[in-house]
Amino acid sequence: MPARSSSLDRLAMTVLQPGFDGVAPPAWLRGALADGLGGTVLFARNIVDVGQTAALIAALREENPAVVVAADEEGGAVTRFEAALGSSWPGNRALGVVDDVVRTEHVARAIGRLLAAADVTLNYAPVADVNANPANPVIGIRSFGPDPDLVARHTAAWITGLQAEGVAACAKHFPGHGDTVTDSHLALATVHASLDVLRERDLPPFRAAVDAGVRSIMCGHLLVPALDPDVPATLSRRILTGLLREELGFDGMLVTDAIEMRAVAALHSPGEVAVRALAAGADAICVGVSSPGGESVYALRDAIVEAVRDGRLPEERLAEAAARVLALADWHAAQAAERRPAEPATAVDRAAEELGLDTARAAMRVVMSDAASVPLSRPPLVIHVAPRMSRAVEPGAPAGLTRELAGLLPGTEGHTIMTEATALPDLSGDRPVVLVVHDAGRHEWVRELVATAVRARPDAIVVETGIPAEAVGAVYVTTHGVSRASERVVARWLTGGEEPRPGQEKAAG
Repeated sequence: MPARSSSLDRLAMTVLQPGFDGVAPPAWLRGALADGLGGTVLFARNIVDVGQTAALIAALREENPAVVVAADEEGGAVTRFEAALGSSWPGNRALGVVDDVVRTEHVARAIGRLLAAADVTLNYAPVADVNANPANPVIGIRSFGPDPDLVARHTAAWITGLQAEGVAACAKHFPGHGDTVTDSHLALATVHASLDVLRERDLPPFRAAVDAGVRSIMCGHLLVPALDPDVPATLSRRILTGLLREELGFDGMLVTDAIEMRAVAALHSPGEVAVRALAAGADAICVGVSSPGGESVYALRDAIVEAVRDGRLPEERLAEAAARVLALADWHAAQAAERRPAEPATAVDRAAEELGLDTARAAMRVVMSDAASVPLSRPPLVIHVAPRMSRAVEPGAPAGLTRELAGLLPGTEGHTIMTEATALPDLSGDRPVVLVVHDAGRHEWVRELVATAVRARPDAIVVETGIPAEAVGAVYVTTHGVSRASERVVARWLTGGEEPRPGQEKAAG
């Protein structure tokens, strides 16, 4: 698409943060950056390793040195840089269970070093939501926990650690996605809490984020009637400007969650969502998926420009938004210049890996009955009962416990059950049985399947990687997270290579 040179066009391009396909910048993206595109977001589809990603980002900066390059690297279940094998760190819920803010800061610094090595500007993390509803299908273990004070402490520590490495943090999903039963990737989620509850429960972590100097905040596609009964937070001036800017005092860059998510995409066209979000107070528009030739990005630009010319979006509001995007880019550039190492790291270093393992070890909990038979002496059958996790998680997440156990006990077999009404494999014989579940408490069919397996094999081991429910099986292990670190620690413990920490193991009773 031919470039246009007007300053209004460039302002409109500055506030866009689209995704793209491929491990090298496509021609349309290079052209858009030359036209003033202010940002882009990386997913696992763009990342092979740190070295390749650094080269990719360097190519982007050749076209626009001020481009804001963002990624979702929460640690735990949501990882882009380590999607192939799983994260080196067990994620927020595990950090909340351990409840050591110094450790949380160190983990965030380790993640920051990984991103800084590739020259990433902005990490769409941490999740600052208080997971008040155990039935929440999209937050869960991505939250530090259900207690506002705990979440606030760890949110601030995470931000401090990440930004100490020169990568901007982004607290999400304002004003709080924890008390929902709907995944906003699929439909509009509603938070039914009263204003008093919101102020006491959901807002403290965001206040803590602002106090910690967070450079960015992401708004959630949430209907919060106590704050605005008419429109989702993404499109609400009452929430984005009145509450976040004027009351909480946030003056950094405010970015939307991805606008192709059905919560808002079902309400308006992409261009209309972008215009309304900017008018409400957003500074950057995240678009996870772009058309192959970038036409969708230019369509967003044109919709924004048209809204300014029609008087629906004040030009000074657009200019303010663009200025905040550029201010974030300037902050990152200054940080990077101060910290740029002579030889950038190419992978997670040994100390960071050990930090992840130690955190996973500290977060693991074990309940054992008299029927327990550990450590394992023979290769087990590992059954992953795995309903599709949130759309925030990269598809095809590895069944890592099978891999880790196979490395320690060759001959380990893995079996995955994805959907209801799928039969269990043959459980007869004397080989150990390990069942891996995630948020079994939210899925009746998973609980029933596990109960059937435990009746057939009372010696079965159950590993829960999500929010713990009632202990079942001869051994019930809770990791409080999905990560390579957690899987490795569980595998080592099951095979006798790890000793539980004091207070970590208790008898069923």
